[in-house]
Amino acid sequence: MSYNSPTDLASALTLAAKAHQTVIAGGTDVYPASRQGRPPQNLLDVTRIPDLTSIAHLDDHIRIGAAVNWTQIINANLPAAFDALKQAAREVGSVQIQNSGTIGGNLCNASPAADGVPPLLTLDASLEVSSLARGPRIMPLGDFITGPRSTELQADELVTAVLVTNPDANAKSAFEKLGSRRYLVISITMTAAQITCDDAGKIAQARVAVGACSAVAQRLPDLEASLIGKTPQDVHVARHHLAPLSPIDDVRGSGEFRLDVVAEQCVRAIKRAALA
Repeated sequence: MSYNSPTDLASALTLAAKAHQTVIAGGTDVYPASRQGRPPQNLLDVTRIPDLTSIAHLDDHIRIGAAVNWTQIINANLPAAFDALKQAAREVGSVQIQNSGTIGGNLCNASPAADGVPPLLTLDASLEVSSLARGPRIMPLGDFITGPRSTELQADELVTAVLVTNPDANAKSAFEKLGSRRYLVISITMTAAQITCDDAGKIAQARVAVGACSAVAQRLPDLEASLIGKTPQDVHVARHHLAPLSPIDDVRGSGEFRLDVVAEQCVRAIKRAALA
């Protein structure tokens, strides 16, 4: 087994261009995801690269390095629109996992129950992806994850950052998660909402995203449109608002149960965000 831990991006991309590299960006899922008896042979640890482990406030956007861990996000000075992401960060595993697991690893792992995805969808986040041969490219998060454990990431590419355009100063957000216990639990359902209210207290902008209820986390555009002009107290979620979702029946809950829970989570998240 080989283990490489470069301290600059160019070196990391050079290694990523070689075949059969397993990227470590925290490492909390590397061995659980490995096939029994077939551990990874070439490990590429990207957690010592400064550009990937820092959060930068730039002129028109916020750049979160892909190897920023959840504890950093919890403690970061970020606008209220990021509160849902911080709340989700506190739900990732346990404190020890939050100290190690990273935002980029959460996205590249591409679990339908990845806690970070719904809040980032409400932030309209994009990803910076780089390769040695082609340089960097930017793509919307909604296009990056294509299915369970499946992304648009090419074999020689690394996700280098999450990019979020500076949100409206009045935008606020909230996150709701249901699991069978408090920590170390896979989500049964989760919902994030970002809401901006006008001076009259009515909703002027809304983004709502749901995870663990479809192959990839989904925004709910019909629900978002229905919220405009309403007060938070008038929020109502109908079954047709949840049409993009396709929850499965499994040991954690039935599809019908998940839809009932999500409807309530949407109401709670929207009200919490709007009235924060």
